[in-house]
Amino acid sequence: MMLSRAKPAVGGTPPPGDRRRKKGKEVPQLEELLAQRDFTGAIALLEFKQHVEEEDGNLWIGYCAFHLGDYKRALEEYEALTKQATCKPDVWVNLACTYFFLGMYTQAEQAALKAPKSGLQNRLLFHLAHKFSDEKKLMSSHQNLQDVTEDQLSLASIHYMRSHYQEAIDIYKRILLDNREYLALNVYVALCYYKLDYYDVSQEVLAVYLQQVPDSTIALNLKACNHFRLYNGKAAEAELKNLTDSASSSFEFGKELIKHNLVVFRGGEGALQVLPPLVDVIPEARLNLVIYYLQQDDVQEAYNLIKDLEPTAPQEYILKGVVNAALGQEMGSRDHLKIAQQFFQLVGESASECDTIPGRQCMSSCFFLLRQFPNVLIYLNSIKDVLWVRSHQRDFYNSCQVQPEAPCGGRLEAGTSVASHMVVCWSRLNCIGP
Repeated sequence: MMLSRAKPAVGGTPPPGDRRRKKGKEVPQLEELLAQRDFTGAIALLEFKQHVEEEDGNLWIGYCAFHLGDYKRALEEYEALTKQATCKPDVWVNLACTYFFLGMYTQAEQAALKAPKSGLQNRLLFHLAHKFSDEKKLMSSHQNLQDVTEDQLSLASIHYMRSHYQEAIDIYKRILLDNREYLALNVYVALCYYKLDYYDVSQEVLAVYLQQVPDSTIALNLKACNHFRLYNGKAAEAELKNLTDSASSSFEFGKELIKHNLVVFRGGEGALQVLPPLVDVIPEARLNLVIYYLQQDDVQEAYNLIKDLEPTAPQEYILKGVVNAALGQEMGSRDHLKIAQQFFQLVGESASECDTIPGRQCMSSCFFLLRQFPNVLIYLNSIKDVLWVRSHQRDFYNSCQVQPEAPCGGRLEAGTSVASHMVVCWSRLNCIGP
């Protein structure tokens, strides 16, 4: 982290009057730096004051480090504060938030419960309940939410993570109507439309934010993901070029996200070098590594990586279905094929996915494994325009057109090649998350 702002200027000592005049111009106030979101500068100023004036600025240093994404530094500051006899009670909720962003959810809950009741504490416990899949605590925190912006944004976030994208969009749009200056909400809306497969709409909404903040890492990454879906990997990679050249070392999460998505945009190039260290950092990294193994026909390795994953999102259920289908074919295991069929049916019949392209593909895959080929074609015909555009899925569609001619009592092997197409189709469809 650059701390050069705390260093004295190079050169001769100016006259006293001139020195006072330059000091007023060159040394900003902490409030000014925070308003500009210059957290690096704020830390430099605070550390300078600690060294020269012996001011205790640890609380603000923790705050600035947190907002820089330097959660380890924030953790050190907050933990040190909690050990002081004069520790303020609110420090515990700040510490809890830091634990949360480090993925230390048990410690986050323990620290949050030591803090006084507040809106921030309730929002944090709300998200922790979601992480722990504790529906009882989730509903308890939900009931404590108020009709204020922070609480409503927290609710929208939970809707998003539970794949209730339209509900999240409704909340974001309602807040935007009253707060046009909250430009970043356009990114959240665009992300929801991306998840709903409305890539063109996502681009339009995203453009509103990029006009004002053209160098946003998250927004440019989402734009690249849209280009990947709408066009190809080369178009997506071109959108990330500026980010790869200028991403700040202060935002390591941004660098990891870019490295992850470049692997996808390049068709899996460098997957074994980039993805394994990110498996527990970026949720999609595990899924994409599983997909890479499927594309390399290493079904057993794909299964080993995903077998212990408890699916919570449609993509996870789908990928577990694909892996079990592939393993069932390879081993001749009807048990694995049955599990795959159940996963596909669960997604395809869910209220949130039944009318989406992945949802209909799930039902076609379910009926394919049940060997009910007329039903396969019913679902595929409803989305054939999309499948026809995607050449790797066009072959699957054509194969299914001739499959009903196979004898109904035929052996499982009669559909092996078509099922292989299904695995390729799914692996290429679900290979990225912004």
